[in-house]
Amino acid sequence: MTTQILIVLILTFVINLITTLSYSVRIVGIRTGRIAISFALFNILVLVSRTANGFQAPLLAKTVENDIKHGIFSNNITFRLIIFSCTLATIFGALLIPTFQRVLSKAVVNFSTHKSMSRLLFHGFSKAGILYFKDNITIPAKGHITQIELNKHFPWRIFLLNIFAVAIMTIGVLSAVYASYLNPEYRTTASNLSAFINGFATILMFAFIDPHLSAMTDDVTLGKCSEATFRKYIVYMTIARLIGTVFAQILFMPSAELLAWFAKII
Repeated sequence: MTTQILIVLILTFVINLITTLSYSVRIVGIRTGRIAISFALFNILVLVSRTANGFQAPLLAKTVENDIKHGIFSNNITFRLIIFSCTLATIFGALLIPTFQRVLSKAVVNFSTHKSMSRLLFHGFSKAGILYFKDNITIPAKGHITQIELNKHFPWRIFLLNIFAVAIMTIGVLSAVYASYLNPEYRTTASNLSAFINGFATILMFAFIDPHLSAMTDDVTLGKCSEATFRKYIVYMTIARLIGTVFAQILFMPSAELLAWFAKII
């Protein structure tokens, strides 16, 4: 395994870990009564995720370029390993959600009191902050899984849409870069076609899934929906994300072949 691929695996893990933790931000906002501040503080981690995402594609593209120069036109195992790192990150993120909720809740209250980001960061990396994190490490309650009910109240439409959207976003960049192996002559065009796939997933996320969760967040705040019900939905969305990363393994190669063909005809 090259250094470039190792870095890509780490970056991919970080990106998917932060994305999984994002499901818990709404719960923190509801519990603290400070939804806007909760998202504002979480956006610091989002910046880390987007920065990592910016390095992922160029590193992969460079790997493909080097392989093609050496007459290698397939690297299936490496790309599937990268997708598998998405699955591992989702599992790890799901296990961290209860701990992250407590830590972020503390950060929200601290920032609301002092209104100082520098003070919050200093406290977070201080001995007291590290001890607080250590003392609040916990695993998800078993009841969150055993209470899942696949009945008429289960949000099948949002659940399935989330699986499909996550799967597409997981392989968006990867399939576009891998298309360069399948069509080396148009590899520059192929590697820039990730937006062709990710655009569809983004529409699903922002037109259907996110508004639904936002409406539920408001309903909990207004007392129209219980926090327990909302927490169930977060569990459902986390499971859907996990299934989506696994489903991505199936979609990966057909998507790469589609983009390789599309790069030739446009």
